[in-house]
Amino acid sequence: MGNSALKSHLETSQKTGVFQLTGKGLQEFPEELQRLTANLRTVDLSGNKIEVLPASIGNFLQMKSLTLNSNRLTALPSELGKLKKLETLSLTGNRIQQLPPTVGQLKALRTLNLAGNQISEFPSGLGTLRQLDLLDLSRNQIQSVPAEVSELQAIEINLNQNQISVLSAEVSRCPRLKVLRLEENCLELSSIPHSILTQSQVSLFSVEGNLFEVKRLRDLEGYDKYMERFTATKKKFT
Repeated sequence: MGNSALKSHLETSQKTGVFQLTGKGLQEFPEELQRLTANLRTVDLSGNKIEVLPASIGNFLQMKSLTLNSNRLTALPSELGKLKKLETLSLTGNRIQQLPPTVGQLKALRTLNLAGNQISEFPSGLGTLRQLDLLDLSRNQIQSVPAEVSELQAIEINLNQNQISVLSAEVSRCPRLKVLRLEENCLELSSIPHSILTQSQVSLFSVEGNLFEVKRLRDLEGYDKYMERFTATKKKFT
């Protein structure tokens, strides 16, 4: 992309607070954006070939939405944690293996989308994200959901298409969790904690494509209780 095109993009962004440049084959995060740290609120650089998010990302203190889907990122800088106003972080379809602990400092974060990466362990330290609504970890390589999950404030956790065979009963203690998606994993019926059905707030528990027939969920203690929540939620939206 020519310099003049980038220049006109930058001029527009200065006025709008939005910088969107998708599918242009960019190999690095545009250094020129540093001039706009004071007023950029939304950045979308999806569909490029960016391999590194620079430490200078921490300078964008007004940033509310950062989207870098379908790039080549393998890691994230710890400076990301400085973005105290960030509400949406979307990094689907990269090569990220783990998150820096500083992600737990993104106090305003509502949506964290990490679908289609190479994460093999359920990320720790996300319990500090009190505003988190959606955590999407689908299409990764996670094998177990640990007890620490109970600290999460998320309303929806998407773990479809991982390799999960262990699901901690602590997931039923997530205070706001309504939607838990675990389709196409490696769960046996015996791995499903009854407490998800009997004691949790979960009203949509999605487990198609595991190592048991979904209709066998009906045999578990608490299924009737779960169905009451499921039906009540359905009525609310119809």
